[in-house]
Order: sequence, then structure tokens, then C-alpha cells
Amino acid sequence: MEKLTTKKPRFNSAFQRLMSVHWWMAGLYLILFMGGSFMSRLPRSDFRGMLYDFHKSIAILTIILLVWRVAILIQVLLKKYASRLPKLSSQWIKNFVLHTFIYGFMVGVPISGFFFSNSFRANNVSLFGLGLPDIFPPNKDLVEIGRSLHFWLSYTFLAVIGLHLISQWKVAKANWRRFVGFIQAKRIGS
Repeated sequence: MEKLTTKKPRFNSAFQRLMSVHWWMAGLYLILFMGGSFMSRLPRSDFRGMLYDFHKSIAILTIILLVWRVAILIQVLLKKYASRLPKLSSQWIKNFVLHTFIYGFMVGVPISGFFFSNSFRANNVSLFGLGLPDIFPPNKDLVEIGRSLHFWLSYTFLAVIGLHLISQWKVAKANWRRFVGFIQAKRIGS
């Protein structure tokens, strides 16, 4: 009788790296959304300014991770579709459109934040203290447009993330169970 062997997944596969970056970015977006809504309600102070600087730094970090994520995604897609093109089912098209919107918002929201910050004042964006060049010129007349654009794009992005969670509910539920099991195992072990 032949012994059946299953091929173990490689721990360095491009898909696993893609999922790792996905979850790091998800955590950073959670920080951005929670921090952004909290700090926008605070009165002007040095503390609020520090929170804005932290918020901008985390946003820049997500842009850096997004570039890495797109590079990995290209590797995954080239490997997956090297020998055959995808079947254009309605589910594939829905997933493609949803992910296109998600990636669009991952670019658009930080750019609107740059627009808002740069319109308010020159040299107003840094990555943990390292000043970044302005993308847009300062223009006090555009500050409210920048604020409104960043607000609405951010909350629309959050709604699209909600749609993504709904479409991936089984995966989200399985990951939540794994996370709870991990926490419980740590408590029992300590």
C-alpha cells in the first residue's frame, strides 16, 4: 500500500507573505481609523499635534507596506495565472471589483491626507520625525476641501472594508477562532 503524503505549505511562499502584510496593514488601519476619529474631536493642543504626527507616520508606513504588498501581489498573480487565465465567474468579478476599490482607497486616502496637511502648512508631514517633501503647495483656501475629502474618503474606505469582511466572513470567523484559541492557550500555559 502506498503511503499518501500531503505537501506541506512553504512558510516563505509569496501568498503567505501577502497575507502577513495584509494583517499588518489591517492592524495599522485599525490604529489609523480609531486614532483619526479620536484626535479630530480633541481641542487644539500639543498632545493633539503629537497625535496628528503619529497618525501621519502610521499612514506613511501603510504606504510603504502597500508598495511591498503590490510587489508581492504581482508575484502571486504571475505564479497563479502563469499557465492559465482566471475563470471569469461572477464571484471572481465581484472579488476583483471589491479589491480594486480597496487598493484604490489604500492609495486615495493617504493622498487626500497629504493634500489636507500640505494645504494647511508646508513641511507638515513626517515619518516619525523625518520630514517628507510636500506633494501639494500650501493653500489655506483648500484646507476645508482637503479635510472634507479626507474625511469622506476615509469613511467610505471603512465601509468598503466592511463589505470585504462580509464577503470574507468564513475566513474572518476562522481567523477569530484561531486568535481566541491562541490567547486561551497562552493563558493556560502561563
